[in-house]
Amino acid sequence: MNEGCVVFFSYLRAQIAICEVKMIVFNTTYTMPEADARDFVIWIHESIIPSLERDGRMKNARLLRILSHHDQESECMGLQMETDSTATLHKWYTEMGHSMNEELLRMFDERIVGFSTIMESVTDASEK
Repeated sequence: MNEGCVVFFSYLRAQIAICEVKMIVFNTTYTMPEADARDFVIWIHESIIPSLERDGRMKNARLLRILSHHDQESECMGLQMETDSTATLHKWYTEMGHSMNEELLRMFDERIVGFSTIMESVTDASEK
């Protein structure tokens, strides 16, 4: 097994090891009234994603529609991006993320709410 890996699961003599991976995924899930969804999508694609690309610390930004928690009067979407470390994420958030949230409040008041999740990609050590 590779050094730096942790045994995650051992079953019938087969071991699956999880290795430390540097990619951090930052996801913010937003819930909004259906009436605000179009303006939200435009704002994300015309303002937020280009700003992320110019800054360069957050990579592969994408907006995703969430299908599992959907009702007829609201939309759920996730803004997902990647970075190299939690330190980079923290620095980005303190310098830019907070102002993004303030802009969201100015534009949509409290009609759009969100929560964020920080995730780390995981690979099977045997894939290396």
